[in-house]
Amino acid sequence: MKLVDRDVAKLLGVSEKTVYRWIAQRKLPAHRINDQYRFNRTELLEWATANREPISVDILNEDDPGVLPVLGNALREGGVHYRVFGRDKAELLSEVVRIMPLPEEVDRTFLLEVLLARESLGSTGVGNGVAIPHVRNPIVLHIPRPIVSLCFLEHPLEFDAIDGLPVHTLFAIVSPTIRGHLHLLSRLSFALQQTEFKTVIARQALRDELFCQAEKIDMMIGDSIGGEGGKHP
Repeated sequence: MKLVDRDVAKLLGVSEKTVYRWIAQRKLPAHRINDQYRFNRTELLEWATANREPISVDILNEDDPGVLPVLGNALREGGVHYRVFGRDKAELLSEVVRIMPLPEEVDRTFLLEVLLARESLGSTGVGNGVAIPHVRNPIVLHIPRPIVSLCFLEHPLEFDAIDGLPVHTLFAIVSPTIRGHLHLLSRLSFALQQTEFKTVIARQALRDELFCQAEKIDMMIGDSIGGEGGKHP
């Protein structure tokens, strides 16, 4: 569903007048159709995360959501990777794509190309040393389940992030469906606003602790909207 101005105002907890002002002054992404603004959920999440604006978990609600992934399972699928090396964005993203647990038939060259193309449009560094490289049109690949790969960098890297801080942590999302991608991005955006989650990320905790924190985020949000409950087998 395309969001309208009153939907966005509710999700961001502001007035519609503030939404219009942010469109003009803070580049809130909007599309004008028949003299009305329409908003894309993925773009809205990107903007809110990059600008550190709290966003309601109601953005997770969709018509006919079906079975949707949860962050804990996706992180277990994608894995936690330490000491990931890259001297610049291109080299780092190339290494991230190389180590992601993807099926052999996935075109990793294509995946790298679209990630680099997205970075050329603007940094995916969302502040506090974190980046979430993905494209505005979610990356959809033929994989069994959505994955989130968490990469801790060997050395912090300049990423042109909104707060000017170098990136030390990177989350890469790949999903077989657009809805799954958006759902995971929503949960990750919510998680990065939570103190306990941010703390374990900042100190590069062990895998089991990171998985536990991701599952706590899933419990906080709840699975009433159709997410996959429970831990990964």
